[in-house]
Amino acid sequence: MSDKLFQELEKYRTEKGLTSKGQLAVILHVSRLAKNNGLPLDPSTLVAESKGQVLGLGKAAVQSILKDHGINRVLAEEGGRTSRGSVGNMQDYVAFLNNLHASSLANLEIIENWWIQRVRDYFSSQPFTLRYDTSKSIRAIVRDLLSQAIKRQKENPGTMYEGAVLQHLVGAKLSLVLTDKQVEHHGFSVSDSVSGRSGDFIIDDVIIHVTTAPGEALMRKCKRNLESGARPIIVTTYSSMAGAESLARIQEIDGRIDLLEAEQFIATNVYELSKFQTADRKFTVEKLIDKYNEIVELCETDPSIKVTIG
Repeated sequence: MSDKLFQELEKYRTEKGLTSKGQLAVILHVSRLAKNNGLPLDPSTLVAESKGQVLGLGKAAVQSILKDHGINRVLAEEGGRTSRGSVGNMQDYVAFLNNLHASSLANLEIIENWWIQRVRDYFSSQPFTLRYDTSKSIRAIVRDLLSQAIKRQKENPGTMYEGAVLQHLVGAKLSLVLTDKQVEHHGFSVSDSVSGRSGDFIIDDVIIHVTTAPGEALMRKCKRNLESGARPIIVTTYSSMAGAESLARIQEIDGRIDLLEAEQFIATNVYELSKFQTADRKFTVEKLIDKYNEIVELCETDPSIKVTIG
């Protein structure tokens, strides 16, 4: 029954073009009403007195449903309440649910879970936002961007968003400081062992390793870098610095490799490239993000890791 139900749900979503946050909010709300009240539903009882809104639909109602599924992000500030066509979407969806009920296919638990996954897909398809706030340090702005990637990673286990964003931010920074000819970019999922690379970026005798989770394997790789006469640099997040330093000491290479905090590494170059001029600082950040998006376009198949400036 589940396979048939999934087919019907996907067919309905595709035919109706249900992809916007307002539409998804309506669908979730009506699905929960059906779950609580049972089927069939009477669409005439789900229209507010104003006639232009779905009864009970709003941000609080939608966020309550999302919270039940461990989602804390806001789907729609108005909860779909003011979305054009929300009443029509409700009426269409009620008719669809009633038809599923008549066909003995309406497992409302499965239906709600299916739409919740579509909400997760929606969130995952949105680009990250670099919030340029002049009251904050560049380091804090970069850290906020990485925190968005961590949050999405938790919502979509198995996809390493933070690592991908960090690698391409560092790559963009290097391309601005040097040139694209001097910096070779790779997809985040392309491991060094598969590609034959000794690190993420190789510039003359310097080998740069970008990571959010430095481990013993990376330290051994740095050891091999040193043995070959190269100078390894590990660029990692602030939260991973202490662990990286400890592992480097264990491997007895702590005085031979450079450990750099990623947020500071990027922020320092923004100041230097803008020549510490206030007027040029935002322009430099925009250049960094433009280069980052260019790299994502070139190396990745997932456009959702692109970044917009807000």
